[in-house]
Amino acid sequence: MTVESRDTQHGPRQQDGMTIVGLLVWAIVIGMLALFAARIVPTTIEYYTIVKAIHKVSATGGSTVPQVRAAFDRQKEIDRITSISGKDLSVTKEGEEVVIGFAYDSEIELFKPVYLLIKYEARSKAGKAY
Repeated sequence: MTVESRDTQHGPRQQDGMTIVGLLVWAIVIGMLALFAARIVPTTIEYYTIVKAIHKVSATGGSTVPQVRAAFDRQKEIDRITSISGKDLSVTKEGEEVVIGFAYDSEIELFKPVYLLIKYEARSKAGKAY
């Protein structure tokens, strides 16, 4: 039995691997995911920075609305928060605890004319941030 006859008995050998079209499709998919991540991650990081700031202010910021807003504005300058300011906070008292809340929308341009709207919202309560 020769090598040629053995190859013809089992049919032609198929190549393994990816075609150029398959490679382009995967490159587009990975590129789109990277674009989404590059646009979304900074706003998400800022949201968690704001949550940390209102938690810190609610624990140490004061007992009146102007004191809490002024304390948040000081913390805002330290943490470089740009999405909201002290006037955007809702400050209430539940019992003896100062509760600070906020809500804002982040509109992210993915590519013209497609935008992504993310609605961020949180409240602080002594010892917890929601």
